[in-house]
Amino acid sequence: QVQLVESGGGLVQAGGSLRLSCAVSGRTFSNYAMAWFRQAPGKEREIVAAISRSAGNTYYAESVKGRFTISRDNAKNTVYLQLNSLKPEDTAVYYCAARNTIAVVAVRTTRYDYDYWGQGTQVTVSS
Repeated sequence: QVQLVESGGGLVQAGGSLRLSCAVSGRTFSNYAMAWFRQAPGKEREIVAAISRSAGNTYYAESVKGRFTISRDNAKNTVYLQLNSLKPEDTAVYYCAARNTIAVVAVRTTRYDYDYWGQGTQVTVSS
């Protein structure tokens, strides 16, 4: 079984920054493609960013391109999401997700592609 634990959320003013972390345990981290999703009240869960097993390929939602950066440290079994230039519309619960895959460079962008999920961390951006 794989466990994912997110941290780093909080309340920040518009224009500010946060760094989210997701610590993964239970299996070989490098076998998993990773992603961050978010869900705002009354809205569907949506992809924010994804990263391949090798970190050689990434994907970003249009709404966060140029502001957010996903990265991973396979030695620390951790995936990160750096959030810069935050906007009130970024307010949501952010979830880390893992996909067990043999594909080293592939990324997936739908929630149904991911096998394991964290409990979420709240990000609130005030105007």
